[in-house]
Amino acid sequence: MRIQEQTMGFLKQLQVNNNREWFQNEREQYDNALVNVKDYLTALIAELAKFDPHINTDIQASRCLFRIYRDTRFAKDKTPYKTWFAAGISIDGRKLEGPEYYFHIEPGKSFIAAGYWRPGKAHLEAIRQEIDYNRRDLDKALKQGGWRVADISSEDKLKRPPAGYTADDPNIELLKLKSFILYQPIGDAELCAAHSVAHVVSFASRFYPFKDYIHQALDQ
Repeated sequence: MRIQEQTMGFLKQLQVNNNREWFQNEREQYDNALVNVKDYLTALIAELAKFDPHINTDIQASRCLFRIYRDTRFAKDKTPYKTWFAAGISIDGRKLEGPEYYFHIEPGKSFIAAGYWRPGKAHLEAIRQEIDYNRRDLDKALKQGGWRVADISSEDKLKRPPAGYTADDPNIELLKLKSFILYQPIGDAELCAAHSVAHVVSFASRFYPFKDYIHQALDQ
């Protein structure tokens, strides 16, 4: 199973023809790309389920896939379509309140990620408490997957210490995080290659100890 060149070609065309008239005229091309992505996700889910007990083969690709239609009501950018396919893979598809895998297909910008994006207050406090009390196990989980603390994305971060923590806390830079994410870029050639799913899963398996650390922090 692989992402077909035609699927990437559709997304490239959409980047320069992001309007409803073109999209409707090329509806068949979109439908074919969507089938390809759903089939790929089904294969990916089956492989993830082999090592991640929080994933099972009953998860439907359609529940994981985000819509291609943009919500433009409050956006300055009024283009009607996203120029990528994306999926949140978890036991509850894309709507889980907990750690998940995120898979993004976009020419030149594809990647896979894992972790927890913007947890709610109770979950965020639980993760921060786990880091504060049990930083050693976080380091072990990262090392097990071949990552470092510096690999955790710092794009979503407080400027000041969160309530209950001080600036001199040895873990303060981690405790400032509002999301806990590892991600790995994937080249177009790798996505379209015959071994594509195995390549993507190789990264996901390295994410898993970190993802599991978050599950444990939430008693999941």
